Amino acid sequence: MQSNLVDFIQVLRTQEVRISPAETLDAMEVARRLGYADRTLLCDGLAMTLAKTPEEEVIFRHCFDRYFQQELSDFSTQGEAPETETESGLSPAESATQAQELAATQATALQLAAETNPELEALLQTELMQNLLSNDRTELTLAMNQAAERVGLQQIQMFTQKGQFTRRILDAMGEEHIRSAVIALERDESPALPVLQRYRDTLREQVRDYVEREYLLHAEGKTQQFMDDILSKTRLNNIEHLYLHKVHELIRKMAKKLASRHSRRRKLLKRGRLDMAKTLRKGIPHDGMMFNTYWRQVRKEKPQILAVCDVSGSVAAYAKFLLLFLYSLQDILPKVRSFAFSSHLGEVSNYFSEHPVEKAIELVNWKYGGATDYGSSLSDFAQLALDDINSNTTVIILGDARNNNGDPRLDIMQGIYQRARQVIWLNPESRRAWGSGDSEMLRYQSACHFSAECNNLKQLERIVDQLLKSSR
Repeated sequence: MQSNLVDFIQVLRTQEVRISPAETLDAMEVARRLGYADRTLLCDGLAMTLAKTPEEEVIFRHCFDRYFQQELSDFSTQGEAPETETESGLSPAESATQAQELAATQATALQLAAETNPELEALLQTELMQNLLSNDRTELTLAMNQAAERVGLQQIQMFTQKGQFTRRILDAMGEEHIRSAVIALERDESPALPVLQRYRDTLREQVRDYVEREYLLHAEGKTQQFMDDILSKTRLNNIEHLYLHKVHELIRKMAKKLASRHSRRRKLLKRGRLDMAKTLRKGIPHDGMMFNTYWRQVRKEKPQILAVCDVSGSVAAYAKFLLLFLYSLQDILPKVRSFAFSSHLGEVSNYFSEHPVEKAIELVNWKYGGATDYGSSLSDFAQLALDDINSNTTVIILGDARNNNGDPRLDIMQGIYQRARQVIWLNPESRRAWGSGDSEMLRYQSACHFSAECNNLKQLERIVDQLLKSSR
């Protein structure tokens, strides 16, 4: 059961439930103390140990029900479910009796055929065939589970592996003896052949269904992780519209991870100037006794981020995802002001305060999209925000620096560089293309503290992670 519990925890991890090794040991101790007799009690105890948020508890209970399901597979050769009393004209008891009589008839047919067929006689002596003839669901389900464990079914990752694992489990259960007997009966043209074929087909169907359930349980999260990894490394302008909702979900997951990593933890100061008002107020429950002292904290000027995005046709997709990333982190990022430009530049921060992020990005692209003029746009930016840039300001510029052979206004970029704490330029083009044609990137690079190729979510996450570290 400890092995099953470890496998179950691995399933939870693939479903984005965060579980540390220490919490795994705690879960084992909880299971040892509660036992496995009461399913509900065990579920509640493990949920309190492993699930840390309401969302994680929902995922936990869903996975628990699927992993520790109590249903036994039905290996009877009746095919479809038995009909109701109204449909068949028989009561449930009469239907069960009829099924037992049919099973006995089939077993008799196989016994008679075995008298002249050595392969079938050997098959009827095997534990697998005896359990199939008696439809011993407990023993057959247990044998299937043990075979699945031996062949490592928990490692299934891709849907193309389902047939492979189905065959391995059947071989581990001894299904090759049934195949050999079927071939022998075909050779002898035995009337018992259809009976044995039904048992073989029923066994294969139940194993296929079992592998399908395990695939959905074990591989669903792995498949999602694989898809996320592919999308995070794909150039953003190459992602088809069909996958945009998945990209948005991936951005939110990345933002959540970064928020958890960089969220500020409140620190209790133990020195400095005494905060007498707070100290007295906290002492009221203790009849005015000042058991705890509180100290004043020097307020630091908050940093700010200015995001300047080229939304012309060639870069619009990248700007969209950068803004989506930044505003998904607005709870932990310093104050963010956003600017968009093509031939002219304007501040678009109010769009994000008045509309959802996706809608705001659509409005920005509609208003500021067009041909690119970096010189004119930098002039607009200088008028709007140059005086607000100081040593606590980070300026992020996203663009390909292709200026259509216009004036690049390097003097304004130098002014921004001298005033700001750091200037970061993210260029979606390959570094090999910087400076080619009408690209001014190599000249702009001299007025940046940091410049990088950035055209997929993995690169964007790494850069934003570094930004958060430097702004703490």
